[in-house]
Amino acid sequence: MSTGTGVLLQTLRSLLGEDAVATDAATLQLMAGDLYSSGPLPLAVIRPRAPADLGPAVAAIHAAGVSLVPRGGGLSYTGGYRCQAASVVVDLSGLDRIEHISAEDMYVVAQAGVTWKQLHEALAPLGLRLPYFGTFSGAGASIGGGLSHGALFFGSARYGCAADNALGVEVVTADGSVLRTGQWALKANPEPVFRNFGPDTTGLFMHDGGAFGIKTRAALRLMQTPAHTGFASFAFADFVAAGKALSAVARAGLAEEAYVLDAGAIAANVERDHSLRGAMRALRHVLASARGARAKIAALAGAVAAGRQVVPDNAFSLHLVAAGNSAAAVEQELALAHALAAAQGGIAIAATVPRIARADPFPGLNAVLGASGSRWAALNVKVAHSRAEALIRAHQQLMAQHAQAMRTHGVRVTYLCSALCRYSFSFEAVFHWHDSWQPLHEASMEATALAALQRHAENLPARELVARLRVETCALFAETGGASNQIGRTYPFVEVLDDTPLALLRGIKQQLDPQQHMNPGVLGL
Repeated sequence: MSTGTGVLLQTLRSLLGEDAVATDAATLQLMAGDLYSSGPLPLAVIRPRAPADLGPAVAAIHAAGVSLVPRGGGLSYTGGYRCQAASVVVDLSGLDRIEHISAEDMYVVAQAGVTWKQLHEALAPLGLRLPYFGTFSGAGASIGGGLSHGALFFGSARYGCAADNALGVEVVTADGSVLRTGQWALKANPEPVFRNFGPDTTGLFMHDGGAFGIKTRAALRLMQTPAHTGFASFAFADFVAAGKALSAVARAGLAEEAYVLDAGAIAANVERDHSLRGAMRALRHVLASARGARAKIAALAGAVAAGRQVVPDNAFSLHLVAAGNSAAAVEQELALAHALAAAQGGIAIAATVPRIARADPFPGLNAVLGASGSRWAALNVKVAHSRAEALIRAHQQLMAQHAQAMRTHGVRVTYLCSALCRYSFSFEAVFHWHDSWQPLHEASMEATALAALQRHAENLPARELVARLRVETCALFAETGGASNQIGRTYPFVEVLDDTPLALLRGIKQQLDPQQHMNPGVLGL
């Protein structure tokens, strides 16, 4: 350890406390990687306990000429917080307080380390909810990470992604300065209920991967929890038909969630927890989420009707959640969805998948590994509905070109497509293979679940093939004119931007971070 590093660590311990600065090998190794890959070890990991603690610590790190890498829940696979040089990782999980809930003004202020599950459970007893209320990994994924990397899923078909529902953020910039955005930036310290006071400075810090600063707080929109919820599922013979039905439902604005799964994805999820105990737990969640005795009976009947075969073999399935304050309106939306799905050859099946997903939206993080201990990593892109069919066919053709190598090395691909508001088709390819685990896999899972999995040896041929498939998939996405969230260091960004907007972003980066200390290399900046 150099003298300069030792002085910096001593300063950080004096500012944050001894137990808030970690330099042990296990912590450094854990924080050096995400679910897909690892980078160089950081010099240290700091874990501030309050937003006010971060500014002085960042200023000290900046003065020492050391880079900062912000880390939220860590559950990514695009290298968004992978260290590129001598760095200090800022672990934001200690900023875990929900500071203010206003049912009168319909907003909530939460610190950046609060998880989507934590916030959802705090709001539910008040009859409140975020419009977009979390991602699949919401038991561990944080609000700050979600705003930085484009979190979406629950509620996204109607209300967009996490960033669309932010009213303002508090950010610590590279030199330790603190700023707030939107109406929150006013000197009069107002309620942060209006985002677009002048230019949208909140948007500047959305999906930035921490390139412009470290988020410490966010003000988010609230809504009253809908009184009625309905579910529908449909099976299709092919991917394109399911995708067309998804687009039709999205354009009509019929659902809070609308998503397509292929047969491989369904099989993996059923295999993961096929025990009687798992089935009973799922049913308990379904019943607990249903309102009233009549609704509980209907929920149970719908789940039992599906039996063990949730979706017919080799089918692509579309799943919907409709919600509103009128039961008749929800029924009308689902009736229209049935007609739109039937027009594409869809057959109605029991809506077990969306019922269970909604009943227990944040079941834990055991799904970071597959049922056989396999690893997985996803890539996503957003395109216009008119381009979805061509994208589906193009990616299937790309995978066909590698079919022999994929069979040889045990690599497979599954798909998840979803609606992002009315206007955007989200396409996600998920690669699965057997390989040694990342430290984050083992740290995320429950010990009993981890012990039940088969541990696999390092599999470099499969890993290299997955890396090649990811590169070619990202190139295909760029060719389609698609845009991705959770860009990190995986998707091309500066390479695909036009010169003028790129110059604008480089100028903002220079203004906020002239020494390039704030998560250098993320987004390619």
